[in-house]
Amino acid sequence: MTTDYDIVIVGAGSAGSAIASRVSEDPNRSVLLLEAGPDYKDPGGTPFDLINGHNNSYRDHDWGLSYSPTQGRNMPLPRGKVTGGSSAVNTTIALRGIPEDFDEWDDCGNSEWAWEKVLPAFKRLERDLDFPHADYHGDAGPISIRRYPEAELLEQQQAFLESARSLGYPYCEDANAPDSTGAGPHPMNKLGRMRVSCAIGYLAPARARPNLTIEANTFVRRLIVDRDRCTGVEVERENGTIERVRGQSVVLSAGAIMSPAILKRSGIGPRRELEKFGIDVIRDANGVGGNLCDHPALAISCVAKDSAIIDTDQPLIQTILRYTAADSDKRNDLQIELLSFGGNREGNASFAIAAVLEYTFGRGELRLASADPHVAPIIENRFCEDDRDARRLASCFRDTLAFAEAPPLANMIEKLAFPNLDRGIDDESILKLCKERSGSGYHPCGTARMGPKENPDSVVNEFGQLHGLANVLIADASIMPSVPRANTNLTSIMIGEKIGEWLRASPSIYGF
Repeated sequence: MTTDYDIVIVGAGSAGSAIASRVSEDPNRSVLLLEAGPDYKDPGGTPFDLINGHNNSYRDHDWGLSYSPTQGRNMPLPRGKVTGGSSAVNTTIALRGIPEDFDEWDDCGNSEWAWEKVLPAFKRLERDLDFPHADYHGDAGPISIRRYPEAELLEQQQAFLESARSLGYPYCEDANAPDSTGAGPHPMNKLGRMRVSCAIGYLAPARARPNLTIEANTFVRRLIVDRDRCTGVEVERENGTIERVRGQSVVLSAGAIMSPAILKRSGIGPRRELEKFGIDVIRDANGVGGNLCDHPALAISCVAKDSAIIDTDQPLIQTILRYTAADSDKRNDLQIELLSFGGNREGNASFAIAAVLEYTFGRGELRLASADPHVAPIIENRFCEDDRDARRLASCFRDTLAFAEAPPLANMIEKLAFPNLDRGIDDESILKLCKERSGSGYHPCGTARMGPKENPDSVVNEFGQLHGLANVLIADASIMPSVPRANTNLTSIMIGEKIGEWLRASPSIYGF
């Protein structure tokens, strides 16, 4: 090991980029940011799929992972492999979790993550262009956020909001207000069609700092552990060369899939699983890879009467409905979104209405398939195996069918391509669909959950320190004890903001 840094950050995604930016504000701290994918330093030379905030980038900068949503099925799981991580390839939805989400984290023994303590980080990360003076919004952060005004809504998106009103849902002008509920414009981190990823918002202003080094196309194979301390990481360069890089501390920000996979390859995980692949066990940690949370979803596909309204060069999503299931004590546990195009395998011009379960009781897991770092892990979500989840998603799916019958949206629909109503549909058949056909909202989290060390399922403490290896931190979606009732990107950035600020301003928390 010849290269030595104060902090080595693994993963330049939503959280890792924020941490690198915040910690490197201290000129006396040397920071190395490692990214497995490419790095585009100049926005002018950035590929269109990363700049285009109107739609996701599914292939060109992707890890090529797959997951099993329900038994017997296997589907792609898009994850960004580029500086900016999934913030560089996603749908640019900038939605916060609601206060109750973070108070539940507090209830799990993580008092630093109660709502009143995460709100300052949410405000610090954003530049809200619509509500800059609200007490709960920020106006000077690196991530620009705006909502589509009514004049910019596509015809089907505007019809969705009008149908929501006719169905009795309240209008919501700001879905990021703490007490918000109802239908309205989606908060989004893009300007025009330009995606404001963490590579643009956080890394671009920090690149000139001499104490920040960004090394792209560098794959982290495992942590290097000597007794009770991590001394660095083993990396594989683009040309296949394997090297070791030394760091006084290591921050895993590789995401909810790759962070637990790296831990397991390093000998930190369930003993039986590690021994199966001949991995020396450094710490028997049953929580690593468990507690996999996500948002199960199921959509109806609507063939449009007028094919002219379907334009794949327009925004995929502009609006949102958040509401609470009947007889549920979990506020905003359901979500409905209209996807401006897609959802029909027959190729007809169509759009989709997606039912999404935002509060879940069920959990999945992530397991190694091999000790080989290049073999993707096994991801099993087990959606809707918990009956409480299945029944609430089914009720949400029934509500999407009500939208298809409510003018003015109903007037735009020729027929439903899915489900086939000619075969008949009732409560039991909808429940069966949810159990057999639901898929991921692409918000995996929870696979290295934070909590007190007395909890055998927790992996890190509330400051992100790995139990039993204090100079290793985890800072990404994997430490979330539960999935927030929102798309997870903004919460992941918030995690990076909080831990990055602790590392910069309060390093004594971590013993340095």
